[in-house]
Amino acid sequence: MKNATTELSQSYTVIGWHECISLPEMGLMDFAIKVDTGAKTTALHAENIETFMQDGQKWVRFTAPDIEGNQGQVCEFPVYANRDITNTSGTPETRIVIRTPMVLAGRQWKIDISLTDRGNMRFPLILGRRALRSRNILVHPDQSYLVSDKPDFEGSN
Repeated sequence: MKNATTELSQSYTVIGWHECISLPEMGLMDFAIKVDTGAKTTALHAENIETFMQDGQKWVRFTAPDIEGNQGQVCEFPVYANRDITNTSGTPETRIVIRTPMVLAGRQWKIDISLTDRGNMRFPLILGRRALRSRNILVHPDQSYLVSDKPDFEGSN
């Protein structure tokens, strides 16, 4: 019988419940986030959210969060979807979802991100389980910053 711990360490990346990620298409580099496996969809703090049409397709323009070392900037993305999401208060709301590359643990892949007001939250982004699905990633619930350096400043709010 194989040792389960050895087998897991060889085939999975273990991350902490706090890590740093990058969203290069938004100019947000190495910022602290909270991993929330109770949330299906990743949520990002965004302000001034407005939709518009471009070349017959619905787009969204928003101001990305101002994170230490990363000045908030206006971003434009095609609208990937509109999803009904239950917020942290348990209230359902419809949110605009974009798809963009994320960098975590030296790996990059595209994730879906819902845009919402997280201005009163400690972290500007919660990383939901859909972003981690099928990526051979395990979350250690008692550890932080296992694959990234702990920032001097956690959270922007």
